[in-house]
Amino acid sequence: MNTVTIVGRTGQDPEVKYFDSGKVRTTFSVAVNRWDAASKSEVTDWYNIEVWDKQAETAGEYIKKGRLLALDGRLRFNKWTSPDGEAHERPVIRVNNFRLLGGRND
Repeated sequence: MNTVTIVGRTGQDPEVKYFDSGKVRTTFSVAVNRWDAASKSEVTDWYNIEVWDKQAETAGEYIKKGRLLALDGRLRFNKWTSPDGEAHERPVIRVNNFRLLGGRND
């Protein structure tokens, strides 16, 4: 089973991209705070997020930097090779559902 659920704040305004095929993708990052017992302080974990299709359009319209939201999805890894031939891998949460949290003023 590959399921991820997080609650956090967006790190920047979403980037919406429309493809020739008609697909829509929205990407942004989410910061999630947690307590680190070793350092006895709060630390922030950052997650790369992507939302597709109709939800992507909704995310692009309503999500702004600093917005509190809950989301669930699955973890996947985007892989690519740079022009110099070096392999790269980036973890991304592909969203199934998201919910805006907080008050109307958020």
